Amino acid sequence: MNKINLTIQRKAVYEVVQQAFDHPTAADVIERLRSNGHNFAYGTVYNSLRYLTDVGLIRELKLGEAVSRYDARMEDHQHIMCLKCGRVDEVLVDMPADWMASVAKETHYRIEHAHVVLEGVCETCASKTS
Repeated sequence: MNKINLTIQRKAVYEVVQQAFDHPTAADVIERLRSNGHNFAYGTVYNSLRYLTDVGLIRELKLGEAVSRYDARMEDHQHIMCLKCGRVDEVLVDMPADWMASVAKETHYRIEHAHVVLEGVCETCASKTS
């Protein structure tokens, strides 16, 4: 494996994603960098996110939204997204083996990785009176 080249900018971006619990978008990362006193160009942040994704330090999540979100938790897990506020949380429950076997049988694929995005309404939004 090639040596990972963490420039000052990439390290700062990585730390923001690593410390986040809300799966930030690139815009969120830029905002948090600025609040930490960094003033990186948009292109630098986007390129850093791409690099960190390519070398396997973070994961890019495409959750049916217009923008990608980023996650530093690299072990296999799923996500659940609130349909009202867009909040994204991690799901650490294992994928059912029988369901995975059924999918493999139906599609004739050898499944290497699964990423399921569940959608629902979070507790905060569900408790709000409409």
